[in-house]
Amino acid sequence: MTAARALLLTLRPHQWVKNLFVAAPLVFARKLEDPTLLVRAGIAVLAFCLLSGAVYAFNDVRDVEGDRAHPSKRHRPIAAGHISERGALTAAGVLAVIALAACSVLDWRCGAFAAVYLAQNVAYSVKLKQIAFVDVSLIATGFLLRVMGGASAIGVPASGWVLICTALLALFLGLGKRAHELAWAQRSGGETGTTRAALQGYSLPHLRIAMYVLALATSAAYVAYTLDPHTIGFFGSDRLIWSAPFVGLGIARFLGLALWFPRDESPTEAMLRDPWFLAILAGATATVLYAIYG
Repeated sequence: MTAARALLLTLRPHQWVKNLFVAAPLVFARKLEDPTLLVRAGIAVLAFCLLSGAVYAFNDVRDVEGDRAHPSKRHRPIAAGHISERGALTAAGVLAVIALAACSVLDWRCGAFAAVYLAQNVAYSVKLKQIAFVDVSLIATGFLLRVMGGASAIGVPASGWVLICTALLALFLGLGKRAHELAWAQRSGGETGTTRAALQGYSLPHLRIAMYVLALATSAAYVAYTLDPHTIGFFGSDRLIWSAPFVGLGIARFLGLALWFPRDESPTEAMLRDPWFLAILAGATATVLYAIYG
């Protein structure tokens, strides 16, 4: 494996889809047809992708010894010796500087949100990911910072409803990943602390209950958003409610991947390869775009 390919794999480009949340304000502010704001949002998305990659590289250097003892993570480029730890840290630093500079040029607030995002992820990698519920809360905060960074990049206020739905959805996804990890550790007969220290603070029955509650709360919040008089007045119609069934189906499908029919891979990765989830996502995207711009 070449050093360039090893670095690219370390940056986890398949995970960058999460940074599409940076573009959410552009869509829901009805600015998607503005070419100038479209470019600014694109730069912000790319900058957060670079930040995410830098964080993944830093995290893999921190976890290199544990990854080498893990049955699947030992194949990560740094753990496998395809790229040096020093090289990965240097690349992470360069990417972080470029990303922060780009965000700051767009808007100082975007730069500030990006800096907080980077700082909290470094703190997460160093210590906080070992604390149950704090780890998932920081993941949710990361999604909120993406949305606020994207809003500031195009000069619009972040919608309260969008922030609420984002926070609930991020908590739901984060707990789903922890539930899957805990179930995997129990099935494989390993100690939970050997896979992720924070898992010792979680209980699978409690995680299931929390996920069901968050699934309902997320769906209800989205429906409330679509039916809010301000939302209907802003979009000029009540068609956004048509996308609510897709949201419910997507949440149900994730529950299946995380709890009901789990696979070996993480549910947040499995859903990006699952044809049913991708079909639901395509339907939701098309419906939202038609409701807002049709």
